Amino acid sequence: MTEQTPVKSSPSFFNNPRNRSIIYQILLFVGLAYFFYGIVSNTMANLEARGIQSGYGFLSTTAGFDILMSLIDYDATHTYGKTFVVGLLNTLLVSAIGIVLSTLVGFIMGVAHFSHNLLIRKLATAYVETFRNIPLLLQVFFWYFAVLAALPSARQSLSIGEAIFLNVRGLYFPGLIGEPGSGLVYGAIAAAIAAIFFLKRWAKKRQDDTGQQFPVFLTSLGLLFGLPLLALIVAGFPFVWDFPALKGFNFRGGITVIPELMALTIALTVYTGAFIAEAVRAGIQAVPHGQTEAARSLGLKESKIMKLIIVPQAMRVIVPLLNSEYQSLVKNSTLATAIGYPDLFTVFVGTTLNQTGQAIEIVFMTMAVYFVINMTISFLMNRFNESVSLTER
Repeated sequence: MTEQTPVKSSPSFFNNPRNRSIIYQILLFVGLAYFFYGIVSNTMANLEARGIQSGYGFLSTTAGFDILMSLIDYDATHTYGKTFVVGLLNTLLVSAIGIVLSTLVGFIMGVAHFSHNLLIRKLATAYVETFRNIPLLLQVFFWYFAVLAALPSARQSLSIGEAIFLNVRGLYFPGLIGEPGSGLVYGAIAAAIAAIFFLKRWAKKRQDDTGQQFPVFLTSLGLLFGLPLLALIVAGFPFVWDFPALKGFNFRGGITVIPELMALTIALTVYTGAFIAEAVRAGIQAVPHGQTEAARSLGLKESKIMKLIIVPQAMRVIVPLLNSEYQSLVKNSTLATAIGYPDLFTVFVGTTLNQTGQAIEIVFMTMAVYFVINMTISFLMNRFNESVSLTER
């Protein structure tokens, strides 16, 4: 008696899960395309009905207004396109300074939380609990209206060595002006940074292969200061100092830091530093206590334990939190408009939008800028996180 093999019946077209998945995705894509087409067409129709011009032609027309602070050459005769660049550079400036300073403050306060000194430990706790629970906008107002506005006038400026001056109009300090031959010094600085990068990689590989440590920090300092100093000597010191001097009602010359930039930077630093301190504290506490005890049993000093054992392992917890804090700092910099600091939001979405009425284009460009900045930060921090993550063999 022969056994009959069952006949496999193929499912119908609509009962096939793969076919259904493709159909649903096509329907979703068509629905989304129709949704966005409706938004764009409706917007264009409303703009045309109200006589509002669209497009990016306004970027090449004359702006007609001055900006309080500019890192590049700018005056009222330049175009709206240049106002965008000026605002973008000012945003990048305050964001970069805020990220560096808040990281320093956060790490110092985070490590201070574990100090054996009771006063230092309580001060670190008070700093975190105070400044992370006060709205950032209030802190910006505090530093701008209560602290910096109370500084003396230009004629009664606070001074250090008749070279650095601080008054209600800003901070003034000497600037270096490059002369012919200064390019050699700038090249030496770039070469020193590149050499430090490769030195660090070589030292890590050497330690992995042989177990021997190389004095990377001291060697890097030597490269960073030695190469530019050598270039200075060879080029004959091609720089001159430009000292600020009181002329009329204000100081001229040197480098000026306006009060709006100081207030915003201090507020962003103090506020973000409190959150970074908490991230550092959490990272250090995540390191198993047995690691510390084992290091002490070997006779290592507390500073060596913190530098070589605790911090490298804590970075795996700290870095993802830093990524979020850095992105928040960039977005929080838009509060600059409350005190008139000419960042991208104030200059472009504020003054330029009011004068041109090109709301869609200006808002879209501004959103794209903050999106690109934050995605760049996220990409760099993710690469850094991979470099400090635990490698399993």
